[in-house]
Amino acid sequence: MTPERTNAYRRVLQTLNELGPSKLQSGEQDRVRDAADNLIFCQNLGTDASARDALADARLLFEVLVDSGRWEQVTADRLADDIRACGPVPELERLAA
Repeated sequence: MTPERTNAYRRVLQTLNELGPSKLQSGEQDRVRDAADNLIFCQNLGTDASARDALADARLLFEVLVDSGRWEQVTADRLADDIRACGPVPELERLAA
């Protein structure tokens, strides 16, 4: 666990609190929280199918929210970035840094 991952997790939770039920139904909030929870505890995204599945589900949710006009693309992108940042950095990105 790194400070960067912890901070990203906090940003996800803060965004969920700010959006509240007026912008996300409780089931949708659960899907976002599930993705962040799976990624924050993930050691290796390549071997953790549940974390990959939760991340893919969150991406699908954001796509639906944007396509329906409920969300702006910038909101979806920012939250997607924060969710991804909850997870471990892939090995190739680590080597390039």
